[in-house]
Amino acid sequence: MNYSMTRGAGLIGLFALAGCVTQVGAADDMTAKSDPATVAAFMRDSFKEQGQAKLDRLEQSESQKICTAAAGKPVPADLKAKIEKEALAAVKYPEDGKYLGSWEKGMELAAGGRGFQFSDKAGSEVFGNCYACHQLDKAEVSYGNLGPSLYNYGKIRGNSEAMVKYTWARIWDSHAFNACNAMPRFGARNLLSNEQIKDAMAMLLDPESPVNK
Repeated sequence: MNYSMTRGAGLIGLFALAGCVTQVGAADDMTAKSDPATVAAFMRDSFKEQGQAKLDRLEQSESQKICTAAAGKPVPADLKAKIEKEALAAVKYPEDGKYLGSWEKGMELAAGGRGFQFSDKAGSEVFGNCYACHQLDKAEVSYGNLGPSLYNYGKIRGNSEAMVKYTWARIWDSHAFNACNAMPRFGARNLLSNEQIKDAMAMLLDPESPVNK
């Protein structure tokens, strides 16, 4: 390839990048200035359903609307308390009274990042992607720190009835204890099944789990 062709390709790439930046800037500007209904319409028009990626993820609950409105600033204390109270009251505990599944499956669940993406076929397995935010296994050196370390979670906290129910509720809907935090509401939003949550529980609380070694 000669110099002129290389330079031409570079300029085309530069102009394309500038166009992308302009479009992103325009979208950001519209988001900053528009009312929520306009922003919601813009978002809905910008996406289409494909695979496991559905448009219902754009529908916000009342608590999410409050959190969105308070983005970048503290949530008013009365609204924070309201969100947490309602979230905790809506937690669905296991009807069979069994909270722990397989820690082995829980570790697989935590390590996998697949699920609810447009490239995932409907009905394919969904994972928790827990390592993206938490340390779990001491042997794992690649993990995120958006959330606290969960290494030795059960070893430190024990497995009393109160702790078991707290852990279940925290996974089910983390807003029950910390409104507007970034953790996915795995049960409340049907992101994980009850059996998967039980496996995650075993991963955190079973003494044989690598988390507690």
